[in-house]
Amino acid sequence: MGSGSRIHDPDELKKILCDRCREMEIPMVGIAGADRWDTPLFHPWVPEDFRPRSIFPETRSVLVIGLPIHLPVLETSPSIWYREEYHTVNTLLDQYTYRLAAFLNRQGYPSVFVPRDGYGSIRVLLKHPVAFFSHRHAAFLAGLGNFGVNNMVLTPEFGPRVRFGAVLTAADLPQDPLREAPLCIRCMRCVELCPSRALAEGEYPEQLTEKSACATYSAHLNERYVSPCGICIKVCPVGEDRMHFGMEDPSVYEPGKTPRFLERAWKHVRSHGGL
Repeated sequence: MGSGSRIHDPDELKKILCDRCREMEIPMVGIAGADRWDTPLFHPWVPEDFRPRSIFPETRSVLVIGLPIHLPVLETSPSIWYREEYHTVNTLLDQYTYRLAAFLNRQGYPSVFVPRDGYGSIRVLLKHPVAFFSHRHAAFLAGLGNFGVNNMVLTPEFGPRVRFGAVLTAADLPQDPLREAPLCIRCMRCVELCPSRALAEGEYPEQLTEKSACATYSAHLNERYVSPCGICIKVCPVGEDRMHFGMEDPSVYEPGKTPRFLERAWKHVRSHGGL
């Protein structure tokens, strides 16, 4: 599958990959060596069957990209607007990671993309609430962010309002450093405002999301065509995107504290396109 002009220098290959990501307007790119999964950084850790080499034995590096969810759209959740953006971002992640894997294959490095959501439907999650690969852990190990109380990966740029895609590749790429300083400020808004009570106070991973409660609530929203929920990432105060959209004060999401003009806009969006 090689093109005959294989790039052998790892630094040059990484630069070309990053340049391609910029051309596709991908704002977040990180790389983790596959061996990072083999050293537990906290407990419970990623089980062996869920690690890159167990899924694609040729893996030497994992390329992770991130695309943001736009805060004003997310603020209307649960709504058809957020549902459509969620699916649009997932589709783009699948397309971009497929294209990046295809490029690496042409260079002679066996590579595969991992689909954004590795499950068939909410009904599947109700029975078995886990996918075959964790993009969150991949993003963490690629240095793009670290975990918060909401069990999501928080980033400086977008807080938890970002979704990740991954490429497993045989290319031995220079990896990025882990982000050491915690980004979560433990405000507990995600815990207090979770509509399904799926979160509890405590450090990740000591306190994990109650996946069955989260999936059950998502299934209810799906019946109304306004899933997913997104509340735990909406209310998080972390992220430069809050300043960009002029929404530095997350207290507007608390009952009785939403300005009238926002309440009116959100109600309008929520009253159309779903049941």
